[in-house]
Amino acid sequence: MTRRLLFRLAAVALALPTGASLGAQEARSGQCLFVFRSRTGSPLNMVRQPSGLFNWYIGRRAEGECKEQQITVVADSVEYYGDARLLYLIGNVDYREPRLTLRSRRLTYWLNDEHLRAEGNVDATLPSGTKLTGPEADYYRPAPGIRRASRMIAPRRPTILLVETDSTGRRGDPTTLVANTVIMDNDSLVYATGRVVITRTDVVARGDSAFMDGGREYARLMKAPRIEGQGDDPFTLTGTLVELYGSQRTLSRVVSSGQARAVSRDVTLTADTLDLRLTESKMDRVYAWGRSRARAVSPEYDIIADSLDVRMPGQRVREVYAVRDAFAQSNPDSTRMRSTEKDWLRGDTILARFDTVAAPGDTTRRPRIRDLVANGNARSYYQVATRDGRDAPPSINYVRGRVIMVTFQDQEVDRVTITEQAAGVYLEAPRAGADTTLRAPRDTVTAPASPPAGSTP
Repeated sequence: MTRRLLFRLAAVALALPTGASLGAQEARSGQCLFVFRSRTGSPLNMVRQPSGLFNWYIGRRAEGECKEQQITVVADSVEYYGDARLLYLIGNVDYREPRLTLRSRRLTYWLNDEHLRAEGNVDATLPSGTKLTGPEADYYRPAPGIRRASRMIAPRRPTILLVETDSTGRRGDPTTLVANTVIMDNDSLVYATGRVVITRTDVVARGDSAFMDGGREYARLMKAPRIEGQGDDPFTLTGTLVELYGSQRTLSRVVSSGQARAVSRDVTLTADTLDLRLTESKMDRVYAWGRSRARAVSPEYDIIADSLDVRMPGQRVREVYAVRDAFAQSNPDSTRMRSTEKDWLRGDTILARFDTVAAPGDTTRRPRIRDLVANGNARSYYQVATRDGRDAPPSINYVRGRVIMVTFQDQEVDRVTITEQAAGVYLEAPRAGADTTLRAPRDTVTAPASPPAGSTP
């Protein structure tokens, strides 16, 4: 009995990766010397290899420990291959270390490379609280001489629950990331490719690839990106490249570059570049510029310029500043006249101001335009309804000046004020039933169309 026990102890010692002295060297280098045992007293099966190392097997719920690196692992069975220094953990695997808690059906551990591959119902949790679930994940442990920081690669469309903490340790609202493949470096940098979907409490972001830096509170979406703002005042942002910036774990700025387009309840903005500033998850201010010109469109107006500055507190448009070769147009009041043309205003700059408080009985919830101010080489063209009814042609007013202010009342032009260098023309539409035949003045003699009868030419 004593001889059998001594043999079993010697076998376990030989089954370790190498002897005790080499185990101490591995612990100092950051690689592990594991000690395994069976919780149920299962026997250890060993086979010596030509190299002198052993392959061994333990079943019936085996557990191992690496004290130097504070790693523990439990599995239904464990296989070890000495020449390759390769561990197979099979069935209900539970792996724990200070940097990671990992559960899966199977786990392959390449000790030489400090590389773990988890397969089947993978559930991994990082120290920050970030959690990964999916069918498969590769984890690369940091170790001196091998790698300085940890890395996790998860293919086959995993789900990542990203948890961020502020300087006081308080955790913010989590962000959910789903993609075909996700790479995480040191629980801070995240790379995602293939049908990426990022969900926060305030926005949902989509694209074909994404990069996220938790330390800088920065994210980038590429290849057909799309940002959808949530809540009572939703908005949509698209472009070629979208970058997101956070502050105090709250989204504060979004920049869309390349065919950028932002759509909200009040206005649609297009430009080469859109720079959105957010307050409490709502657009507060938008800058738009680019070679293709910037444009703001709503059912009531259309403004185009080299650049736009849209001020919209609470995501309600209050002011639009249009700079350089600015042009604004709007539809005339369709309840008072029929016209295929639009009223317009042009100038070096244009300022459009809106009433953000809805008028009584107004159910559209859109801000009503209050006035338009064109400054510098200003020109204005607008149509005026006549007394002859909606079907009668409107009168036309065209004016020029240094500054033109157009004020509106009930969405209709109410007054036009021209400052300095004022000039213009007013064309009044003919009254209904009026004889519009052109006649020569009374003091003008006209020749008959043909000679009188009996006369000679």
